[in-house]
Amino acid sequence: MPTIETVRQTGSTNADLLARFKSGEPIPEGYWLVADRQESGRGRMGRVWAGGAGNFMGSTLIRLNQGDPPPATLSFVAGIAVHEAVAPLLDRPDLLVLKWPNDLLLGGAKLAGILLEAWQGGVVAGIGVNLASAPAIEGQETIALGEIGIAPDRDAFAMQLAARFESGLARWRNYGKAALLSRWLQLAHAEGTPMTVHEPGGAVVQGKFAGLDADGALKLRLADGTIRLVHAGDVST
Repeated sequence: MPTIETVRQTGSTNADLLARFKSGEPIPEGYWLVADRQESGRGRMGRVWAGGAGNFMGSTLIRLNQGDPPPATLSFVAGIAVHEAVAPLLDRPDLLVLKWPNDLLLGGAKLAGILLEAWQGGVVAGIGVNLASAPAIEGQETIALGEIGIAPDRDAFAMQLAARFESGLARWRNYGKAALLSRWLQLAHAEGTPMTVHEPGGAVVQGKFAGLDADGALKLRLADGTIRLVHAGDVST
């Protein structure tokens, strides 16, 4: 049964939970740290992810065991869990799409983001979901569930997400990465979707989505028909 601790305000739930893990605190799997407000939340590539009241901002710890699938694939576990928690709230769940590597889009706008941080036998997964309001992100359209209806209760959503994450973690361990990636693809952008990838080194690559490789890297079909594997980068569609 998931345990959820709520704090009124913090800089970053990920930073707090990671610090507690590093200090040797015996944090069990299934524990979540959730903030009412977050002042210094972080997204991928060092971006700031600030969150206001009514939104979900939380982090959980996964303790890695011998024989677990690759830790990097936990981003797919998290993405599926968020999708499964949000979809029942929508009249049009077909508009909800997972975008590689760590975003959830609603009608093409960013609804949720995920950040993984690893340290010596564990991974902290931070998740932000725009329930009540959407923070402004430069170069990215954002949306909140409150903009298309009534925002769900944050605490009820937290329990639903924690339960979905717990189930996903069990499937990850029991069935491995192949089943995980297959499920993620069912919820992701369609094959052939045009994409622009901004790679960490500054290169910009355009192509069409051609699926994932066996380890979860993005397969991008270039104009000449060749496939380029992308292991890290920002993707726009």
